[in-house]
Amino acid sequence: MNVLVTGATGFVGSAVVRQLGTEPENRVVAALRCDSAKLPHHVKKVIVGDLLASTGYSTALEGVNVVIHAAARVHVMSDDVSDPLSEYRKVNVDGTLNLAKQAAEAGVKRFVFISSVKVNGEQTQDSPFTPDDVINTTDPYGLSKWEAEQGLFALAEATAMEVVVIRPPLVYGPGVKANFLRMIQWVRKGVPLPFGAVRNKRSLIALDNLVSFIVCCIDHPKAANEVFLISDGEDVSTPELLHKVARALGKRAHLIPVPVGLMSFVAGLVEKKDVAERLFGSLQVDSSKARDLLDWRPVTSMEEQLKKTVEACR
Repeated sequence: MNVLVTGATGFVGSAVVRQLGTEPENRVVAALRCDSAKLPHHVKKVIVGDLLASTGYSTALEGVNVVIHAAARVHVMSDDVSDPLSEYRKVNVDGTLNLAKQAAEAGVKRFVFISSVKVNGEQTQDSPFTPDDVINTTDPYGLSKWEAEQGLFALAEATAMEVVVIRPPLVYGPGVKANFLRMIQWVRKGVPLPFGAVRNKRSLIALDNLVSFIVCCIDHPKAANEVFLISDGEDVSTPELLHKVARALGKRAHLIPVPVGLMSFVAGLVEKKDVAERLFGSLQVDSSKARDLLDWRPVTSMEEQLKKTVEACR
């Protein structure tokens, strides 16, 4: 395979690049913003600049038959721009469709788009999200990803290029940052956490499992022009996740059963409602389509990936 990877220095993209490099017959090209990135020796670097509607990819696309598009303006918890949706659209919609159109013109056979479960929404109630759900997201990031998906499928209908859309939930693994890293640090320090009374369920995806699925979608014939929700297949509550992290660290999680309603009220007062939703709310995805249609199975367990994650944090 001759594969172009965008976002090749990011959390997911760099792992994809490493995995593709394990097969010597693969030729991997990374489309980069600048030349400061350190990549494995088997990767050809092409500097293209920012992901925008005006970016040119002719050199990067030479001989490429698959694009894995992992670059994006990522979700920002506290976005301080005046019009977040407009900013997301510049990169996630206009930039994505510009790349995809050039890819189709260059003869690329398949375009694998790393979207987000935020397209489906922020929380689930009685049933998990599925790829066939009616979309009504109001989140600017999720909306920009949804608009990009629609543009890509329209392009697939008008050209010979196939499209695969993958919507992962929270991804964890070696190199994880933000709230997941802070959670590991809290447990390592033995900080008492007020989450003992939380009874939610959340789907997660190990980085190794996501990369495995992305690679599966590169050339699986049944993946063409399909949308997939993907997870480890083991949904956990916030307390269950904290206990698993503690076991990976060889420690004990100290959880205090504070009422969820009280914590949600306090979170609203300090403008941390989004954080509270992730800690207390449920978000489950039905990933049976990936298993049934593509015969894909996770390559690692949550326990195994958490162990690798905490070891990398050390």
